[in-house]
Amino acid sequence: MPPPAGWPEINRDIITGYLNQLQEHGYAPSTIARKVAALKSFFHYLVIQEVIAHDPATKLDSPKVKKRLPRTLSSDDVERLLTAPLREQGPKAQRDTALIELLYATGMRVTELVTLKLDDIDLAAGVVRVQRGRGGKERLIPIRERAISAVRDYVAQGRSSLVKSGDDTAALFLNHRGQQLTRQGTWLIIKEYAQSAGIQVAVTPHVLRHSFAAHMLENQKASLTDVQRYLGHANISTTQVYAHITSGQKRRPTEEQTRPKEPVPQPA
Repeated sequence: MPPPAGWPEINRDIITGYLNQLQEHGYAPSTIARKVAALKSFFHYLVIQEVIAHDPATKLDSPKVKKRLPRTLSSDDVERLLTAPLREQGPKAQRDTALIELLYATGMRVTELVTLKLDDIDLAAGVVRVQRGRGGKERLIPIRERAISAVRDYVAQGRSSLVKSGDDTAALFLNHRGQQLTRQGTWLIIKEYAQSAGIQVAVTPHVLRHSFAAHMLENQKASLTDVQRYLGHANISTTQVYAHITSGQKRRPTEEQTRPKEPVPQPA
């Protein structure tokens, strides 16, 4: 493979100058880090193919990228979201109440939620069986009483009204056509109730998943390993980010702590 004109002449100084120029033009550290990773892979490939003799990107430093903590809702916003469907009546309101309650009570992914079957949930035992993708590991997640009650009401009343004659679907959550609810449909349902509840931040199924994990740790309702198991994380380091959210909230000064203190009377 003949060397392309110019590749052997690329050295570390040229690459460093390019990265410095990106920084001067205001590129985000995350963007520069991605370009550094691409450069390393590319020049490593050229060395393997014997296009160049030496890798100029070896030991190239990548800018530190600050990890963003997952966005969560406050307990008050969660409560407003959970009660939003209760302002209405009928099968749709019962379905939406059960859907949002179950999402927050378990921390399931939206795909896991919409693919639930009727026999995946055991209301008597208070657990739901979740399986992620083909060949995915099955896990059991406990459900709090409030979610059990909402799902029980939906299954006993609302769901039967959504089933269309002739349709035979085992899906737990159905849309108005009697078919399995979609991921997109679930997103729109949550968005609608978040807006009607006056919640100022964007709410998605994954925000509820983050909120579930953070609140479980914050309220000491589960250990870190329990939350890891409920969320289906392969590595506990993925779950530990929620502990950082909790510790950050504990460090925030309360209103009482920030209120100016009354001066202490001094003896005359």
